[in-house]
Amino acid sequence: MFDNLTEKLQNTFKRMRNKGRLTEDDVREGLRDVRMALLEADVNFKVVKDFLSRVEQEAIGQDILESLTPAQGVVRIVRDQLTELMGNHVERIKMASNPPTVIYLVGLQGSGKTTSTAKLAKMLKQQGRQPLMVATDIYRPAAVDQLQALGQQIGVPVIYEDGLSPVQLVREGWQRSRQMAKDVILVDTAGRLHIDNALMDELVQMQKEVPAHETLLVVDAMTGQDAVRVAKAFKETLPVTGVILTKLDGDARGGAALSIRAVTDLPIKLIATGEKVDALEAFQPDRMASRILGMGDVLTLIEKAEQSLDKDEIETHAKRIGTKDFNFEDFQAMLKQVKKLGPLSKVMELLPGMGPLNLNKLKDQVDDKGLDRVEAIINSMTILERRKPDIIDGSRRLRIAKGSGTSVQEVNRLVKQFYEMRKVMKQMKGSGHKRKFPKLPFKDFPDLR
Repeated sequence: MFDNLTEKLQNTFKRMRNKGRLTEDDVREGLRDVRMALLEADVNFKVVKDFLSRVEQEAIGQDILESLTPAQGVVRIVRDQLTELMGNHVERIKMASNPPTVIYLVGLQGSGKTTSTAKLAKMLKQQGRQPLMVATDIYRPAAVDQLQALGQQIGVPVIYEDGLSPVQLVREGWQRSRQMAKDVILVDTAGRLHIDNALMDELVQMQKEVPAHETLLVVDAMTGQDAVRVAKAFKETLPVTGVILTKLDGDARGGAALSIRAVTDLPIKLIATGEKVDALEAFQPDRMASRILGMGDVLTLIEKAEQSLDKDEIETHAKRIGTKDFNFEDFQAMLKQVKKLGPLSKVMELLPGMGPLNLNKLKDQVDDKGLDRVEAIINSMTILERRKPDIIDGSRRLRIAKGSGTSVQEVNRLVKQFYEMRKVMKQMKGSGHKRKFPKLPFKDFPDLR
């Protein structure tokens, strides 16, 4: 979502770095480019004005202009101000001291409330909570069925009974949570195509019946400044405590994420970065600011690895790397672990320096389909061939190519690269990792680089 903004900011700061020493005019010229980039990203114009005023006040100070790396000083100031703009610190979901915690998810129709309810339920379950979901959207066709299907997928019960009103369903969910010893109640509420009195009155009555500990407004980040206006309208009627931004994996301009906190004073608590039920994460302003500026987000990558990868399995196969025992079964197992982290392009985005400028240059090389082709080739091998790569002769390579839907040349390249990798790993182990990693011929399978 922030690719265009990131690219423009990177270009601006690159020009500043190329100048070496900066004058006040240089800084102001650079900030004019930043202003245009933020406005084009659909950031609220008042927010942009206040933001740049604070940046300029700090950036033209003598400590910055007279430093050895003034451009880096300006980038640091912009990063710090972006972090402050988006909230400065992580806002956690507040849990009741006396369970169950009641969390309402509210918003307009199409914002992603139902899927966000299930995603939050799964997140809380992974944290050791015992969630329960209540389906109160009795107006949208198949809304209840959708929540029930998601509940079955993640192993979380869904409360719903035909003939009950949303207010009665909330009361039923409260009573059932006590019977089932559930400590969190997630209420998926109905939405409308636009804000109206009937919607608000119903939500107010539900919260009178069962008071909320958290009321999370789900807004579609792709709607830009409309998301900010929706947040202001809901906040005027309901005790909204935070925001869930959905569809951050889309290609909209991203202004809502940068504006909503400053305009409404509502913290962004969670962001949805995909359609899968595990694509929900806590919103961390400092990390988001670094990603917007193309600095990467190594901490998030480490957390993803800790959550997704099997440490014991990785260590088992890692011990065999660089030995004759390392085979295609080990190689395939390690590829499967890499794929657990998600699409390669998304993983690359978290690495420092891999903003849209560099990712665009590498887009032909960062290809998940390439991993699938490699896996298809390995799957076409017999168990003996995977365990003893040395026996893979010409006739076997022809059979493997036919079985995997690839060419003999692709099979030859993979086998060659496998031996090159094993040789290099052996050299690195023998030299205590001091030897430089030689350039491998991965141009034909660049996704393995």
